[in-house]
Amino acid sequence: MATVGIKDIATLAKVSPATVSRVLSSPELVSKKTLNKVKKIIDEMGYRPNRIGASLRTRKSGNIVAIIPDITNPVNAGIIRAIEQGAQSAGYSVLLGDTQGLLERERHYADLVTSGQADGILLFCSRMPFKIDPSLPLAGQIPPMVNGNESMNSDEIVQVAVDNVAAAKAAIAYLISEGHHRIAAITGPDDIPSSNERLQGYTEALLEAGLEVDPLLQIEGCYTVDSGVECAEKLLLLRKRPTAIFCFNDEMAIGVMKLLKKQGFLVPDDVSVMGFDDIHYAEYVTPALTTVHQPLKEIGTTCINLLVEQLRGNYVKPGRQFLPFELKIRASSGPAPRF
Repeated sequence: MATVGIKDIATLAKVSPATVSRVLSSPELVSKKTLNKVKKIIDEMGYRPNRIGASLRTRKSGNIVAIIPDITNPVNAGIIRAIEQGAQSAGYSVLLGDTQGLLERERHYADLVTSGQADGILLFCSRMPFKIDPSLPLAGQIPPMVNGNESMNSDEIVQVAVDNVAAAKAAIAYLISEGHHRIAAITGPDDIPSSNERLQGYTEALLEAGLEVDPLLQIEGCYTVDSGVECAEKLLLLRKRPTAIFCFNDEMAIGVMKLLKKQGFLVPDDVSVMGFDDIHYAEYVTPALTTVHQPLKEIGTTCINLLVEQLRGNYVKPGRQFLPFELKIRASSGPAPRF
């Protein structure tokens, strides 16, 4: 069977080869009617673009690298799906880099851009994967990049996330409104900026309500179900136990509820539990988990759209873009018990 090329597709679709090229590389620039007609013929003819040849001609790889600390994390899974969908619509493929939290892996995947194997970076961690000269502007030292869901200490980088400080404050304010005065916080590791931001919101909410900030009620977890169990065990040993536990992610909150049930405590009659993220399973555990909803799909979509804009040569204003969060009040929280 003869090889099918762009000119063949153009002849059958009665459009120019340039239009076929736009359908393949920038479909948003083509009318819906033409796009559907050309795509139909492409599918019927089984045509597959030669990306290697195209990259040699345009010096573009057609790839985006997404650097993610843990692809098994339910939060990241929701974001990755949105990235894939957005990238394909824009004519890009996604190279997924699971770093397992290791700096050398972050730099390895970042090198895919400097070596020409990818055109831009979606960075879902807080460390810069390039060696930077602090005396020079950052813009000229990094490729097109968007930082998602984890803040970086720079106003020169495009960043997308929820306002963790405000979200944590809203969560604690809700628990205080339910009569809780001893509210524990199971945090994430102290080297993760989003965890520190949530701790800041937790602290500010307590102080603004005139409540004590008890360091005994703050325990560092590691964002796993098991660490939620371990941290809950420590909290239950306190002479003055908390009446509510705010976990900095849903997995730890699920671990907390598991331990409370095992120890004979009722949730929320004895202890209210609140999480953060609103992962898919949050509303299906028993009792359904009260949590802070992060718009994971919107985070992924916004990140890929902003990166594509940069790759097209358009200016994207650096700085943080906050997407809206929402409190999901479910059965795991309620009024403080009366002792």
